[in-house]
Amino acid sequence: MSKKIYPKARKRFGQNFLHDQSVIDDIIAAIDPQLGQHIVEIGPGRAALTAPLLQNSDQLDVIELDRDLVPLLQIQFSAYDHLTIYQADALSFDYRALVIKQEKLRIVGNLPYNITTPLLFHLLAQSDCIEDMCFMLQREVVERICAQPGTKRYGRLSIMVQYQCQAELVFLVPAEAFDPVPKVESAILYLNPYSQDKYIGGDVDIGALGKIVTQAFSQRRKTIANTLKRIITPELILQAEISLDQRPETISIAQYVALTRLWLASA
Repeated sequence: MSKKIYPKARKRFGQNFLHDQSVIDDIIAAIDPQLGQHIVEIGPGRAALTAPLLQNSDQLDVIELDRDLVPLLQIQFSAYDHLTIYQADALSFDYRALVIKQEKLRIVGNLPYNITTPLLFHLLAQSDCIEDMCFMLQREVVERICAQPGTKRYGRLSIMVQYQCQAELVFLVPAEAFDPVPKVESAILYLNPYSQDKYIGGDVDIGALGKIVTQAFSQRRKTIANTLKRIITPELILQAEISLDQRPETISIAQYVALTRLWLASA
């Protein structure tokens, strides 16, 4: 079936369809799909990644919100019995329900820019069933996710994602690789959830860590003692080996974890 039958991109779904074959090849190489793996593709769109993924997997599930695209995908790939298409919202989808034989899922996709952050948090909440993730995202978002302490882009998103995953910007993708051409550059993000506790003393409650980090960055130009004064005492900040005059973007993830642990213990 020709790709020309697919409808135009819809702004309300944040659709930008990938069409550059060299970029498609590079993304498939980055994903490196293998037989025996269970792959989940979010937002297949016009199936630029779907076709090559099908050639190299034993089970491919795709999640597509657009009702008009689903029947076209079903027709195009009707010959593949290891493909299952779900017309569903990726933001509320139960990914654990896809697990068949206790295997972990590999999740990939070209994600709409307008749902990136909530979707990542939704997936991370189910990371116990996820092997890894490889996504096309807005370049600025990927740079924020991968940012290190002391840099301008380091913030809540960097900390909350990197607390749970190894994060890597794999390569950049020019706007011209899409139809329609977006106003921003894209990048490939690779996320590998940690299989065990990374920080000394074990994991902390993710909700508590999120509360502290959100409050810390609510006024990022102020010192940490000022931004957290309503919920954390200066004594606890010092116990976490953080200076009272440090700004939020200079504090490491390990320090935020230590501070959260002390805060929970003092409650």
